[in-house]
Amino acid sequence: MQNTSHAVMAQRVEASDSPDDFPTPPWATRALLEHIIDEPNFKNLSCLEPACGAGHMAKVLKEYFGEVRYSDAYKYGYGPVRDFLTYPYETNAVDWVITNPPFRLAEEFVLRSLNVARSGVAILARTVFLESAGRYQAIFMKQPPSKFAQFVERVPMVKGRLDQKASTATGYAWLVWEKRRQGQPRLMWVPPCRKDLEKPGDYSLPGTTTKAVRSR
Repeated sequence: MQNTSHAVMAQRVEASDSPDDFPTPPWATRALLEHIIDEPNFKNLSCLEPACGAGHMAKVLKEYFGEVRYSDAYKYGYGPVRDFLTYPYETNAVDWVITNPPFRLAEEFVLRSLNVARSGVAILARTVFLESAGRYQAIFMKQPPSKFAQFVERVPMVKGRLDQKASTATGYAWLVWEKRRQGQPRLMWVPPCRKDLEKPGDYSLPGTTTKAVRSR
């Protein structure tokens, strides 16, 4: 029988060479921009999505930002193939870096993003990203996020595709680093908003390719 306990179902383990392709539901990206980031006018700002996959998050970012750059280390047929951790981005190349990074590389993505972004960084990650002595030493001790925004609704993500009817036992949160903010991190919640932020056509967007090809 399938083990359906919360502890087991909350796990999401990927192989070390996996693209870790779990597309972000569009409403979850809109939640960041509507409820978490304090920016008076996104249209005056630029943004980079460096793990864009088939573009589900990048397409939502285009609804808000004046300029959106996007790429991925794997070929999905949407953006340029670039490994964010090795591509020679300039310091302060864009205003914001916003992404749902591969979980096994999320620490490296944060550290790289803090150099690439002028104004701020936001990553969507499993809530358990806060755990780990290694991440505490590498990030949280000296560069803690300005906001930790926990979703009160579950954010269902399915490997390789968007699925409006999917469910999950995994909790997700937005971790945000706003460079102009000083002081202790702020704990906040993403309020119930899925119903308000979903739009017609969100789940009819083209899906990911059946096989992602690693950049060489």
